[in-house]
Amino acid sequence: MKPLFTVHAGEYLVGSHIEEKFKNLNVWIPSKDTGIDLLVTDSENKYSASLQVKFSKDFLVTHMEDTFQKGLVSCGWWTLNYDKIKASKADYWVFVLHSFNTKIINYVIIRPAELLCIYRDIHKEQKNIQTYLWVTNSKKCWEARGLGKKDQILIANNAYKNSKRELTKYLNNWVPVLKAVKST
Repeated sequence: MKPLFTVHAGEYLVGSHIEEKFKNLNVWIPSKDTGIDLLVTDSENKYSASLQVKFSKDFLVTHMEDTFQKGLVSCGWWTLNYDKIKASKADYWVFVLHSFNTKIINYVIIRPAELLCIYRDIHKEQKNIQTYLWVTNSKKCWEARGLGKKDQILIANNAYKNSKRELTKYLNNWVPVLKAVKST
């Protein structure tokens, strides 16, 4: 077996987080690229959950005005392919948002089918989806791509309301993964 690729920062952060917080779980790295970045199993390796990991640098410090600095923790940006999400073999996609300022790491853990529904509602069925996930100081997560500045400021001020764009229920919610590996 020759190593064809290395673990990227997001995969490392997710694997480390799982090993630190859920000591009864094992984290595995596949030996070839199958669209699954990490495999999580129970301590006896009987039950598993597969993860696709997406990492973004934090755009808050480098690209956002002062208006947004106090209310937001991190802002990630990804380009996703609709067909790849639809065909994904992973049980969950994990978006990693590492805050440059506070060093806080947030995770958005979501099933690919749910992710598609959200993006279909917001961005229709575009082949390539540009997505901005923003995490606020009030521990909320929003899909902010395509919003006007007024709505962006509302997000930063914890005053925005739009159920189609809110991803808070997926923010740092590892419960579905734990249930999949029978760890709860």
